[in-house]
Amino acid sequence: MRINDDFDRPVLVQGAALDWIPSPAAGVDRRMLFRIGDEVARATSIVRYAPGSSFPRHIHSGGEEILVLEGTFQDEHGDYPAGSYFRNPPGTGHVPAAEDGCVIFVRLWQYRAGDAVQIVRQPGEGEELAPRSGETRLRRLFADGAEEVRIGDWAAGADIAIDNPRGLEFIVITGGATVRGALGGNETLRPQSWGRLPAGQP
Repeated sequence: MRINDDFDRPVLVQGAALDWIPSPAAGVDRRMLFRIGDEVARATSIVRYAPGSSFPRHIHSGGEEILVLEGTFQDEHGDYPAGSYFRNPPGTGHVPAAEDGCVIFVRLWQYRAGDAVQIVRQPGEGEELAPRSGETRLRRLFADGAEEVRIGDWAAGADIAIDNPRGLEFIVITGGATVRGALGGNETLRPQSWGRLPAGQP
């Protein structure tokens, strides 16, 4: 299976408009944003856990990166409410679940060689950065010199310019944003909308 797999082209997806696709675990469904592969895949998805659902214990052979969008995600190591972010590098494992249900943003098999640091950020944690014009708050959740993950709050009506020397991927968590020119026009993105722009396209 191949979905949005051309990294040389910009892509914008209204994630909330996609159908939920069942996973192998009962009560766990996915909206597929990017995918190369079948059940074991390099993938970016929005995943919904129904209340009381869980996924069998598994090892992250290719690594896993998660941002909790709604509810509380859980495993045997703890609870992760909305706004939590973590990276489980290759070789780590767990039993994910959600007693009350949750929605998460997940990236699988997208680690670089040598990236082996496990990170857990609870809501509000991370390095505070100086906001750009139009931002009200900006935090760095992860950086290793080759990749950086940030989460930010933008003021209503603000115009925000983002340089993109290395390639850019993003998800809208709440509110909305209008992306100008990425696909030749203006598109307003709602919560769960995802995009990827090739390097050099601001």
